[in-house]
Amino acid sequence: MTLLAALFFGLMVLGAPVAFAIGVSGFSFFVMSDAIPMSISVQQVATASQSFPLLAVPFFVLAGHMMNKTGITHRLIRCSEVLVSWMSGGMAQVCIVLSTLMGGVSGSAVADAAMEARILGPDLIKNGYSRGFTCATIAVGSLITATIPPSLGLILYGFVGNVSIGRLFLAGVIPGLMMMAMLMFTVWFISRRRGYKSAMVRRPTFGEILHAVNDAKWALLFPVALLVVIRGGVFTPSEVGAFAVVYAVIVGVLLHKELTWEGAFEALLHGVIDNGMIVLIIMLSGMVGYAIIFEQAPQSIAAAMLGLTKDPTVLIFLIVVFLLIAGCFVEATVLVLLLTPIFLPIVKTLGVDEVHFGIVMMTMVTFGGMTPPVGVAMFAVCSLLDCPIEEYFIESLPLVATVLTLVAILIFFPGIVLFLPNLLM
Repeated sequence: MTLLAALFFGLMVLGAPVAFAIGVSGFSFFVMSDAIPMSISVQQVATASQSFPLLAVPFFVLAGHMMNKTGITHRLIRCSEVLVSWMSGGMAQVCIVLSTLMGGVSGSAVADAAMEARILGPDLIKNGYSRGFTCATIAVGSLITATIPPSLGLILYGFVGNVSIGRLFLAGVIPGLMMMAMLMFTVWFISRRRGYKSAMVRRPTFGEILHAVNDAKWALLFPVALLVVIRGGVFTPSEVGAFAVVYAVIVGVLLHKELTWEGAFEALLHGVIDNGMIVLIIMLSGMVGYAIIFEQAPQSIAAAMLGLTKDPTVLIFLIVVFLLIAGCFVEATVLVLLLTPIFLPIVKTLGVDEVHFGIVMMTMVTFGGMTPPVGVAMFAVCSLLDCPIEEYFIESLPLVATVLTLVAILIFFPGIVLFLPNLLM
């Protein structure tokens, strides 16, 4: 296990693609082991791909790309502008609300952050917002997509940990809305102190709000429809992914009439590229997962952590600190695939609900993408808006403190996370 970990982190430091760092380090375990036939490594790669719940991932990725070609994105932007641009720091508030609405469409924090940086970022900077504040608001705000369904991270967590994806989707709604409200308050407070003006001189009328919501109704109804069909037993979470693609096509072709053959082909191409990367990581991580179980790493780590404390709240805080540090260096998908089999049995031993832990864990591993030194969302936004990492880091501190405060609240009050799943399922 020591060789596997050293090889993995060594390859990551050298800049090797994540999938190959996982694959080479996992394969090395079987090469160095005399007790396990080499054929097992191939079997583990194949086994990792043979999962019905895993079908949800490529379908939701494709659905997200399809929806970006159907006119949904600019309708959500207009809706967000009408709802919150009258507040202090109105243009920055639009970024937070748009992340919440896009979370129900794209399911990817990095995709959401990159889109907002391209479309909204230049306008914020032109209107006097600092580059660091603009980038921090967009990048940290995209964290909301980690919990608002359909979150790809929650699907992977449910797949690896054998946890109900339907319950995870329901559990993410309230924390996602709380994160939106808390980040909006932080942006409002900073904007008031710096004199960032509202984008609108007056509050919108009820008619203007109604018109904006009506214009974006098919996008707003999408996450609601997902939860309804899952709760009603119409589709399984895997089948809902296929439903999402069909929904996107119907909205684009029949309702918005903006999805063209060229747009559909481009969405398919981007979907194939993204899915190829994600599924390759999942398949190659099968070898690492087998090595972790074979070496009894979960039991060893559990014994070590339980030796420190048997208080479930303290233990979750220790795991959160570990995930915060690990997320700074390793991509969220990899952390979910590698750490879920280790941490989930530990917290279940102490009676922590697996759905509650999943929301906390996904928030923290995705949060790593917004922090130095190697946050994917951070790099995407800063490169698109030409912002120094140092400036981003300083400007992001109040938003980072807000997210960590929310995570602490969720740890101390699990009922917030479990209210909807327990009520509806």
